[in-house]
Amino acid sequence: MKAVMVPHKSDDINALALQIVNQEQPTPAPGECVVKVLYSGVNPSDVGAALGAFPLAIWPRYPGRDYSGVIIDGPTELFGKEVWGTGGELGIRRNGSHAAYLVIPVAAVSLKPENVSMQEAAGIGVPFVTAYEGLRRAGLPKPNDCVLVFGGNGKVGQAVTQIATSLGAKVIGVEFGASTYKGFSNSPVKMIDSITENVVKAVHDITGGHGVDIVFNTVGSPSYEDAMQAMAHGATQIFISDRAKKDVPFNIFRFYRQEHKFAGLDSQDIDVVQCAQILNELKPGFADGTLKPFTVMEEYIYPLDRANEAYMKTYTGSNEKIILKIYA
Repeated sequence: MKAVMVPHKSDDINALALQIVNQEQPTPAPGECVVKVLYSGVNPSDVGAALGAFPLAIWPRYPGRDYSGVIIDGPTELFGKEVWGTGGELGIRRNGSHAAYLVIPVAAVSLKPENVSMQEAAGIGVPFVTAYEGLRRAGLPKPNDCVLVFGGNGKVGQAVTQIATSLGAKVIGVEFGASTYKGFSNSPVKMIDSITENVVKAVHDITGGHGVDIVFNTVGSPSYEDAMQAMAHGATQIFISDRAKKDVPFNIFRFYRQEHKFAGLDSQDIDVVQCAQILNELKPGFADGTLKPFTVMEEYIYPLDRANEAYMKTYTGSNEKIILKIYA
């Protein structure tokens, strides 16, 4: 069978040359099982890892974090089980899911919800795990809390919105050049176009001057100051990335007087076992329809031999969920 191989760090996306190589079926050690990977999502972090953005990455390796597939080796009682999963170490510190076979600990097995297709299941991992763990670190939103999401139409932003509204919270999204929310939600989402609107004024108008209880900042420093001015007393801001990679001015007086809290999250540090536990917590929501997988369009399902194209599409900021079809 075949796998994508990243042989070495690349200088830039145009120099990225993913190799398609043969892969033999591995033999699991005690406490492990082998997943025959059917589909795997392509995330921006997969592209970043292939370009050498993460210092702990090994070379060469099979990239990829998210997957759906069938268990074909390991404990007998697991044979044939349909699974989904992801892991912060996959495709970075160890071989990942853009390959026909993936070895995982038995403790990392999470059975796929029956009402979610294999293609859909392959695109859930990183966005929903990141969204849930970030919100958990903020204490999880309560009914009628207000959550502000910078990058509201991104996949993590949409997952945050789904989870927050499933818990009864209200969501305000911020997006550069967009005034309409594109994803699923359990209640209406007010979108702010950061090009044409004053974000802070809009937030305070929407909340009657109260501000928001949680900020989920998927953008980082470019949105930092607006986020700080939009936060209510006692609010928490969650950071998962920084597109600009620059320092920000920190007003310690405002921080302690307003009793604000910050929560940082690096999804690379959430391993396959921890991710399986999170997916198991989210599974009832997918089963009852309060959470929904991202729509997977046929034209955005790429065969393995077009992996370079899929990576390039992801790198340039595709609005659609991109999936690799692994096992022919």
